[in-house]
Amino acid sequence: MRGIKRIAGTAIAVGVLAAAGCGGGDKPVGSASSSNNPSSSASNGAGQFKKGGTVTIANVGGQTWPCQFNPFNPSVNQVALGFVYEPLTFVNVLKAGATTPMLASDFTWSPAKDSIVFTIRDGVKWSDGQPFSADDVVYTFNLMKQQPALDLYALWTGAGLTSVTAAGNKVTMKFKGAAEPYFFNFANQVGIVPKHIWSTGEAAAKPATWPNTKPVGTGAFTVESCTSNNISYVANGSYWQPGKPYVEKVQYPAYLDNNPANLDLASGKAQWGGQYIPNIDNFYKSKSPDNNYWFPPTANVALVPNNDPSRPATSKLAVRQALAYALDREQISKIGESGYQPAANQSGVVTPTFDKYYDKDAVTAAGYDKPNPDKAKQLLQSAGYSSSNPLKLSVITVTGYTDWDASLAVVKQQLAAVGVELSIQDLQQQSYNQKLYTGDYDLAYSSLSGGPTPYYELRQLLYSKNTAPIGKQANSNYSRYSNPEVDKLFDQYASADPDTQVKLIKQISGYMIKDVPIIPTTESVDWYQYNTKDLQGWPTQDDPYAQPAPYNIPDVGQVLTNLYSKSAQK
Repeated sequence: MRGIKRIAGTAIAVGVLAAAGCGGGDKPVGSASSSNNPSSSASNGAGQFKKGGTVTIANVGGQTWPCQFNPFNPSVNQVALGFVYEPLTFVNVLKAGATTPMLASDFTWSPAKDSIVFTIRDGVKWSDGQPFSADDVVYTFNLMKQQPALDLYALWTGAGLTSVTAAGNKVTMKFKGAAEPYFFNFANQVGIVPKHIWSTGEAAAKPATWPNTKPVGTGAFTVESCTSNNISYVANGSYWQPGKPYVEKVQYPAYLDNNPANLDLASGKAQWGGQYIPNIDNFYKSKSPDNNYWFPPTANVALVPNNDPSRPATSKLAVRQALAYALDREQISKIGESGYQPAANQSGVVTPTFDKYYDKDAVTAAGYDKPNPDKAKQLLQSAGYSSSNPLKLSVITVTGYTDWDASLAVVKQQLAAVGVELSIQDLQQQSYNQKLYTGDYDLAYSSLSGGPTPYYELRQLLYSKNTAPIGKQANSNYSRYSNPEVDKLFDQYASADPDTQVKLIKQISGYMIKDVPIIPTTESVDWYQYNTKDLQGWPTQDDPYAQPAPYNIPDVGQVLTNLYSKSAQK
């Protein structure tokens, strides 16, 4: 799983339907949807395909499976959200925030955009046969209020959410002020959980850490079995979308390294991939005409300095600036990522995806448009470091991410040239997560998921209400960056008009340049490989109905409900 994607996501987080499939809804984010049914493949006229077939996912997690499916736990929610748990609405990052109704069949904003009413879908059942209702929605969000560790997007503490109530099949969410930009988070990224399960026993006592080994959801799949080496999902026979899912099984093997996963993809043993493959045309594409790939850029991969004062080196601005000036991002892209991931920039705005938000002149004026090792050396000297007193830092990364290893080897070499001694700690995903979340590191190599504009990724990275004291688990601002001026800019975004929102993003990215809280290296693409020998309905560049990498949540659910087996149609 690419770092800490939320699908993100940031995990972040962190990338399409062939002609046989059909794209998602086309309502812009925040507008009321008029459809009662999500999109479905429609090439056969009836909107359904015969059931059958299996999809095997090859996505490197850097760990064996703990067999936990808590949708509130960012360490494991990538195998729960989209598969088993569903949001109220799906928001498509690749189609300017177009919405598709899910557990909510409709929604309406108040004129001031400070409250929203969701119409909860009728006829939905939990996978244990119990009826789904508006009470489950209210319970989910109020649980996040009672247990702040579950509120991964700071909805109650930062977005101004004040109440979530139900009347019949209507759920009303009220906010302190305009809240439209938070729609992506509360409507799309929160998986609704069953009150009858989560209000009792260990789930009620410790909801943040409850392992939830036998998850009950509304999604298209249920967990048939789980071992440390493989998760097997089977189609939910009572799924609310008529005729779906078409594929009957999903196999999700655990991979500790890119290489075996890449071999399985090249051979066709696995059909859906989500990792870096070096020399992909020769190693993968040439092996079969059915092997395809697409890499849309959506967020950043970054060197994350620990900004907390307890870290005497990385909490110094001069040190963070020196690191940023020392890096040759083009070389990191070329050598570490084979050029598949473009070089990032210090503003944190992904280009060309979000060009209108990018202040190129500000990056150039600060000197971050190209590496400047001489300036890096001067800054390190001003911070008290020299050849006789070198700066020694360590960086944590995830074992098995061969592209990150290659990128960090380049980073290490570039930093050595300015007098910084960097040691690289390859950790299993769980150990990495623990250190990242609690702030137990100097530097971390990381990637979060983004959203329909740069606001979403930047808010995850920089908003102080998303962080926590050292030793406590942060929700996404793992660098422990805190700047009241930046918080004010984020808080103004929700009520601003579109032109002002662009200006606010440029101001926020100005603090990325000024304070260097994060050091982007490359633009995180959706690593996405797909095989069409038997399976059709994949997202494609021509029909980007969802971000296509299997680590994107809840997008993975959209893809799985559109896939169908050609052989099963005979």
